[in-house]
Order: sequence, then C-alpha cells, then structure tokens
Amino acid sequence: MVLIDGHEFLTEEEKRLKEDRERTKYWKKWGPYVAERQWATVREDYSEDGDAWSYFTHDHARSRTFRWGEDGIAGVSDTHALQNIAFAFWNGEDDFLKERLFGLSNPQGNHGESVKEAHFHLDNTPTHSYMKFLYKYPQRKFPYQDLIDENAKRSRLEPEYQILDTGIFEEDRYWDIFIETAKEADDEEELIFRVIAYNRGPEPAKLHIVPHVWFRNNWSWGDEKNEKPSIKQDGALHAKSKHNKIGERYISFAPSPPVGSSDDDIQPQMLFTDNETNHKKLWGTENETPYVKDAFHRHIVEEEKGAINPANEGTKFAAWYAFNEGEGVPPGECAVVRFRVSRKKEEFVDEEVLDDVIEQRRAEADDFYYRINPLPMSEDLRNIQRQAFSGMMWCKQYYNFVWDQWSNGDPTEIPPPPGRKGIRNEQWRHLYIDDILSMPDSWEYPFFAAWDTAFHCIPLAMMDPDFAKKQLDLLTREWYMHPNGQLPAYEWNFGDVNPPVHAWAVFRTFKIERKMYGRQDLDFLERVFQKLLLNFTWWVNRKDSGGKNVFEGGFLGLDNIGLFNRSEPLPTGGVLEQADSTGWMAFYCLCMLNISLELAKHRRIYEDIASKFFEHFLLISDAMTFRNGDDTVQSLWNEEDNFYYDAISYGGPWTQQLPIRSLVGLIPLYAVLTLEPELINKFPSFKRRVEWFIENRPDVAERNIASMKRRGKDDRLLLALVSKERLVKILERMLDETEFLSKHGIRSMSKFHEKNPYSMDVNGQTFKVGYVPGDSDSSLFGGNSNWRGPIWLCVNFLLVESLLRFHMFYGDSLQVECPKGSGDYMHLGHVAEELQHRMQHLFARNDEGRRAVNAGSDLLDFDEHWKDHLWFHEFFDGDTGRGLGTSHQCGWTGLIAKIIHDTGVNCRLPQTPRSPFAAASHYFDDIFSRSARPRGSGRPSVRRSSTTRSIGNRSDFYSGDATPAASTVLDDDDPSASRGVSRGVSRASSRRGSTADPRDEEHVNQYVESQLQRVRSSASIATYEDEFETKADKEIGNGQNGHK
Repeated sequence: MVLIDGHEFLTEEEKRLKEDRERTKYWKKWGPYVAERQWATVREDYSEDGDAWSYFTHDHARSRTFRWGEDGIAGVSDTHALQNIAFAFWNGEDDFLKERLFGLSNPQGNHGESVKEAHFHLDNTPTHSYMKFLYKYPQRKFPYQDLIDENAKRSRLEPEYQILDTGIFEEDRYWDIFIETAKEADDEEELIFRVIAYNRGPEPAKLHIVPHVWFRNNWSWGDEKNEKPSIKQDGALHAKSKHNKIGERYISFAPSPPVGSSDDDIQPQMLFTDNETNHKKLWGTENETPYVKDAFHRHIVEEEKGAINPANEGTKFAAWYAFNEGEGVPPGECAVVRFRVSRKKEEFVDEEVLDDVIEQRRAEADDFYYRINPLPMSEDLRNIQRQAFSGMMWCKQYYNFVWDQWSNGDPTEIPPPPGRKGIRNEQWRHLYIDDILSMPDSWEYPFFAAWDTAFHCIPLAMMDPDFAKKQLDLLTREWYMHPNGQLPAYEWNFGDVNPPVHAWAVFRTFKIERKMYGRQDLDFLERVFQKLLLNFTWWVNRKDSGGKNVFEGGFLGLDNIGLFNRSEPLPTGGVLEQADSTGWMAFYCLCMLNISLELAKHRRIYEDIASKFFEHFLLISDAMTFRNGDDTVQSLWNEEDNFYYDAISYGGPWTQQLPIRSLVGLIPLYAVLTLEPELINKFPSFKRRVEWFIENRPDVAERNIASMKRRGKDDRLLLALVSKERLVKILERMLDETEFLSKHGIRSMSKFHEKNPYSMDVNGQTFKVGYVPGDSDSSLFGGNSNWRGPIWLCVNFLLVESLLRFHMFYGDSLQVECPKGSGDYMHLGHVAEELQHRMQHLFARNDEGRRAVNAGSDLLDFDEHWKDHLWFHEFFDGDTGRGLGTSHQCGWTGLIAKIIHDTGVNCRLPQTPRSPFAAASHYFDDIFSRSARPRGSGRPSVRRSSTTRSIGNRSDFYSGDATPAASTVLDDDDPSASRGVSRGVSRASSRRGSTADPRDEEHVNQYVESQLQRVRSSASIATYEDEFETKADKEIGNGQNGHK
C-alpha cells in the first residue's frame, strides 16, 4: 500500500499486487510477455559464424518456427510463453500480413538495427489488469523496401531514415489502432480484449483485423515431456485450446458492429493451422505437416486455397475480421473487435459488460498511478510519467535460454556446426534462464542487459517493488551468475563487463519500498548482498591484476567513448587504467558499505564487513588520486586540466594519460557517501576500526576523507573520491555550457572536443576522438549507440544523486556558478534540481509547444492524434535533445518517471526558471488551490449509447491519452467534443473516476499542503536523505509517498 501522510492507501491495483505477493492469486500469470522481435536474436542463431542477423531474418519469421520464444504486436502470454495472443493487420495493399513490427537489421541500418514503425505503449499496470497499446498502420503500401534502400544509401554521418521521413502518414492516411487488454476483477485468468481502429484519413479505407492465438512450439525439438497442444473450433464464434500445463481455454468473439452504410455485423472467419516451419518455401524440402506457420498470410493476402486446415484445428488460430464491404470504413469512423479468453465457455460475448470491465480497470489504473504521485503538476508532465511507467511494463518479456540445449542442438534437428560453440558464450555453460525479465527496449534490445536492469529497478520499485527485487535477485542466482562471481552482461557476449551498479540498485530499491510502501525486506537485502560479495571479489581478482587498486574493466557499457576499443588489447601495448572503472569500484565499495551498515542495525556481524568496505574504499581512493604516495607514478588526476583521464600503463612509472574530457572523468563523482554520527556511534566495533585506521594510517585517511575532526552538515562524515577543491574544479567544467552542460542535461563528452579532437598515431593508423552530439560516426559495438557527446539519462541520474549526497555534507556553504559565466550561484542541491529540470525538458513542451525529443517534427508536436504520445529514446542529441537510438528504451530512460516524481512539482513549464525556488513560491500561489484533486475528471461529458457499438463513429472523441469507450459516447450536440482534453495544469489530470474512499482525501490534502510548503521553504533537498544513506533512527512507518 502507498503511504501518504502516514496513512495507508490500498487501491484496487494494490490489492491485486498484495494477492499476487501472498500467492493467493496469480495476477501476473498473464502479461505483455511476448517479444516485439524474436528474429535475429542470439538465441535463434545456429550459424557457424555467429551472424544472427543473417541467420534468422524478418522475412523468415513469417514462415519459420522460433525455438526460444515468440513475437507479435501487443502480444500477451503466460509467464512461460506457452500460449500467446497477439494481433495482425492487413490494409489490402501490403505484400504480406502485418504480424510483427518491421525494422532494419544491424547491417542494414546506417546506425545499426532500428525499428521502423509508429507504435506507442500508452498504459499498463503492474498486474497487467489493464494494458493499452497504439499502433499507427499506414493505409497505403507499407514502405518496406524504401526504408531498406534509403538507409543503405546513407553514411554514418547522416541521420537514420525513419518511417516518418517516408511520407507514408501524409494526408493522415493511416489507422489509429488502439489495443486494450483487461482482466476480470475476481478472476486473474479471465482476459478481455478490445481493438478500436480509427480511419484518420480523408477517404474510406479497408482494413483486416486478425487476432492470433497460438502455442509456442516446444514439442518439435525432441523433449518428450512437452506434449503437442491443440486449438479447435467449438462453435461459430468460439475456439477451445488445450495444453497439458495450462489447461483448457475458450476464445470467444463478438461480431463487430457494421461500418459505413452497411447494417450487417461483421462476422469473423475462424482460421486454423500449425505453428510449424514452412520448409518447402524456405528451403525447397517437404513439410512435416501440410499446414504451417505462414498459412494465414497465404490465405488472406495470397488467397491460396488449401493453406488453412479445413478440419478447423491446429496449434495456431486466428479470427479474421474483414472490414472491406463496399469502400470500407468511412473517414472518421472506426472498426471494433471484441473477444475474451476464458477458462469457462460463454454462449456469447456481452459487449456492454466487456466495455464496462475495461472502463473499470482503466479507472483503477488511474487511481493507482495517482496515489503514487498525488502532487499537483502540469498535465503534460503527468502524462509523460504515466507513459514512462507504461513502457516499463510493456518491456517485460519472457526470456528463455539454456546453454546446453542451445549449444548442442536438439535431438530432432540437424546438429549445429562444430565451430559454433567457440563463437560466443562458451564459458557460460551453466546458464538456464526461463523467466520474465525487464528488457532495455521491446524491439531493438529484446534481451536483458545487466547494468540496464539495475536502472530499470528504480522506476519499477515505485510501481511494483516485488518485481524490481526479483530482477536484481535473479541476476545473482546460480543459474545466472557465473561460478566465478561475474554477472552475465547481455546475450551477444555474456562475458563482457558492465559497470557494477547492482549494489546501488539493490539499496535504492530497498529504500524506495520502505519509504513509499512501508515495507522493509531485509531478507532480500541480505540475500542479494551475500551474492554481491562474490561479484565484488571477482572484480578485485579479475580487473585489478596488479593489485594496485586501480582498475581496468573494458568498455564498461560506454561503447565508443574511448580512443580505442576498450574491450580489446591496446594497439599501443600496455594496459589501460581506467578512471571510470576505478571510480565505479569506489562507488561499488560505498554501496556495499551502505548495505553492510543497514544490515548491521539488525545483525551485528555485518559491522566487520562494513569495516572491510570502509578501508577498501580508502585504498582505492588513495590509489586513484595519489598512487599510494608513490610520487614516481602519475595518478589519473591531471593537475593542469583539473580532470580525471584514462592512462596507458607500460609498467613501472611509465604511464601516458589520454586527455579526453568525457564522462570517464565525471564518474569518480559517483563515489560519495555521508555517514551520520549517530549511526557511527550505534556500531562501536565499526567506530573503533574507523578511528584505528585514521590514527594508524593518517597519510591515507587525511588525503581521502574529511576526518573525524572535520565534520560537515549535521556533523556528518564524508567519504568521497574527490576532495572539495577537486569537486569544485570538476564542476566548473561540468557546468560549463561550452563543455558538458547542455539544455537537457550533462553530455557524455565535452563540447570542447568539437573543435579540439584528440588523436594518436599508432603503427601507421590514426585513432581519433571528437565531440559527436548525435548518432555515432563509429562502427564500434554495432554503431547504434554513441557516448561521444549525447545525453544519457542513466549516468545523469547518478550525477544528480552524487550532487545531492555532496550537498548532504557541505550544505549551503558550498555554492558554485551554474551555468558557468551566468553569475548565478547555487548550492549543490539546487544544481541537482536544475539538472533534473533540464532532463524533464527533453520531453515536456516548450514555449512553442514543441518537445525537444521530436526534433522539430510538426506531426509529432502539433497533430492532435500524435502530440500526446511519446517515444522514450535510448539517448539524446547533446545540442538539441533530439531522441536517438532505440525509440522504446523505457528501461533506463524510464528514470524520467522518478525524476518527475521528485522534482516535477516545482518544474515550471514550459520553461525552468534559472533559480527554481525563487519562482516556485509564487508559481504555486498562482496556479494551485488547496485541494489536491481536480473538481472535474478532465474528460468530456458522456452518455451511454446502446445503438452505436462502433464508439460513435467519431474520430474526435477524446483524442488525448485514452481510447474512447464503446459504451460512453458523446452527445452529438456536446460542444466539448471538439475541445478534447484541457491542456492546463491539473492535480490529477489522468484520474477519470476515482475508486478510492472519499475519507482518504483529508490525508491527501494534508500531504499536498505539506509538500508545497516544503518547496516554498526551499527544504526539498532533505527529502532525499533517507533514500541515499543508512540512518540510525527507525524509518519504518514514516513513508511519505517518496517525499518527507
């Protein structure tokens, strides 16, 4: 339950989460677990050369059975992807049925792989009781070949050619297809689906909507435990599926309301085939069954007789709704498909009951998200946050990989080429993965990535702490973690090295759950901490080969940031000593120290572990900055440039710094922690060890900590890699708009290198690094990401947190100019808020109504059917904020939801004031009243209609963030129809109908008033303190919904 004003709020969605947590009901059994791309993944690659992109292509996916998963549009499945439900469409023009989202493979794209579709994840709840997906489907022939050809012509110096660039959506000749899924209130197994497709074009158009239900093929590979399931027709509008593990299900359809001038309902045609490969089409060999995977395409598009099974049974089923009578669907009108998947058979689908269930689940979703963030803020920010949360949920996916089976092949298949085992992941033979995981991106990265997962867990913990904890726990379990302690990185190379951020994520998740929900999961904290001890030891043994406490590490997730490929031996010889790797390890030490002290409050044996990490941190800090007092060895700090650099070590005193001002030199700021004196006094053993170290190792102690004699704000002790003097010097560069500071956050490389690139000649080859604000001009790591200038939210998020930690020690006494040259001085807490506000302006509308991420697109910024829907890109142009890389990276870009939660209340839109707190007071006085809840629901007035089942045949019905309900149609004479939704400031703009107890309002109002007063008094920084450090006082029960 969410805690607000010390009061517990248990919404309907929270009740479902509680039942799922207590295992009284399995609400998460069905969810959006079907991948958006299964083809060209490493799991499906059985080639000898490891070329996954060529081995299993998009064209093959239509006819070829997947081994390890499934994909589809708006797909839903059980937690093991045994039974899958997804949607296919055909506009009557395309050469094949649209069963999956299209995109370019890595070799086809000038900047790597990229989805070339227009789809949006609009809504989703943690139990998936309500889900909403929007697909914009062109009415003209989809530009498959144009996208392939034009991107092939473009160089890495040119932008990607996207679907919006093709002109396919001109004249609004497309369908807005809203797909909604809901669960019954009293039965988690009852699934309800509604598809509403609006003709946005100026003329009538035809459309075919083809819901698919099929079983993942796990019976063809020789495992006798897997019996072949079946789907059979069981009435004119019913099909019955049977599976030995998930039982029987009935799929029941309603006739679709007539469209145009027709008075006749549209009846679906039931189609059956088998989920088996079409060998004859692909390789010219005989098929094992006459009815194969691509049968529906051949039947609908190619009109091939005999493609589907006349016996009306198989393992793959579809209901074909053809809206092609006459001219089709008139402009502005819509086609509607409704069906349910149930354990019980019903004679007919009651459309009104179905619509009511969907509307109720949506209202409950509104209530759930409102309780997470009840503070007043702009409707635009609230919409951004809601879609970010939704994207996090839609990026949950079933992931299956068993190394032994994958490597050796299956008994019924031709053995894989013998050289295949040595291509990749040969050292990860213990892997046995069969879980629902949080993916970085639903199409471009349909596989887990270790350090991405850590960042995912921050916004996930706000919605569903149990799922967040499960993700962190899984990666440290013995069927994931290598026996030597290494965490798996990602499927292209499980042995690659990602930054060690899991300890940080574990502690933050623990603290967020305690603060927002009042639950303290010490078992989780201790269990994962024990495994992280193994991982920490792996880092020390493998990445500090010389035992000098200066670390290597490889690319560390920063792909092309360096002069050389940091995952390969240096062409110069020697070893690359990395400022970021050493900074990450110091950060890791402090996170482990934090967890140790938290556990020591309950189990005193952890005091010794805390002492170990305290001392290890000081040794790393000393080595990085002072090289253990050895003046003959150059440190990673450059006194002339006042910055940290990587260095090539040739042995002994011979080192060469690489003077590249990049994120590598900012990462040492992450290693900062404050300790309360009350906490130190609480642990006498730890205190004695700290005092012993300071007394007996004064050289190391005095160089690296503010000693026991020099205390900070509230008498705190500070542990940090950087001294106050160096902190100020680094911030002088970081807050310089001609270097790192952009309008939308901190760049990954200084703009200084735009005109001053750094290069080195090695054996006749020139290596060069310069500032590149947009897409990568390098092919390193596939060329689809760039760390040489763009803004990345994950690293910005940690920089903000570091500034807040420093502020907890220095308080108002340390002020820096922000931006440099402006004459405005702020303490570090205000600097942190300024960065958070700038990141929000990536997505929020500016004075002209534009969003920076949209790169000046009039369609995305101003069109009524586009402007409220957002893409959450992987990274952003360092100069303009244009969205780059993957477009549905709701993984770590989903951090914007937490940023909005923390500072959206005082983020004045459309522009952030230079001094946030100076403007905040009168802003709230001008805009907000005393009530936290809006007087109106924010929706147009509606009435129930029983005569028009096609949602009123109106394209202007509530074109905001919600699909109109079939059972709530506007009065024809209602003037609000053309107004849409108010774009003004609202305290709960997304609340269409609260399901909460009205008696709770007093607590909400008191909470909102206290938070507004906190902002007025400039005390907002204190809200973070109990999220960042272990505190001596009792914290249970003081939850304030993420604020104090």
